[in-house]
Amino acid sequence: MQLLAANAALIIIDMQNGINRPTLGRRNNPDAERNIETLLLGWRATRRPIVHVRHISRSPESIFWPGQSGAEFQPCFVPMSHEHVVEKNVPDAFAATGLERWLRVRDIEQVVIVGVITNNSVEATARSAGGLGFEATVVSDGAFTFDQRDLTGRLWPAEDVHALSLANIAMDYASVRPTAEIVQALNGG
Repeated sequence: MQLLAANAALIIIDMQNGINRPTLGRRNNPDAERNIETLLLGWRATRRPIVHVRHISRSPESIFWPGQSGAEFQPCFVPMSHEHVVEKNVPDAFAATGLERWLRVRDIEQVVIVGVITNNSVEATARSAGGLGFEATVVSDGAFTFDQRDLTGRLWPAEDVHALSLANIAMDYASVRPTAEIVQALNGG
């Protein structure tokens, strides 16, 4: 991987308390939070821009309904006062949030995307990032998803859902790299 620009932005998607609810089912990548935290600490140490994305649902039944603990950031992902926070109501962090403008005003061309859910908000955001012309990277082991049933009722393991989502992203929208490669690029190669 090439070196990361001094202003490459880390976009952390939906790392909120609600994502840990057992009702969401079995997930893949149990080390995702540790990998995301490693990247967050690396970004903070190198003073690169960080964007924390929080999903605020429009549905009172949602784990991300405002005013309850599920909508709050997980303790290790609470933004610092100088870090940018984006609130979204749909999976795509670029949709009606001002994120694109925030990045463009700062001449940020590289974005590194982590968080949840791989086949939902991560993929939607990566697709928009690539479509808008950003040099986007999704961290393969810095995201996770859950087992999912398709429209025929077949249950797909989270590992397969995750792998197919990353393959979709890699086709046209973003590169897909593991945490170790991002850390190496962050530290100058």
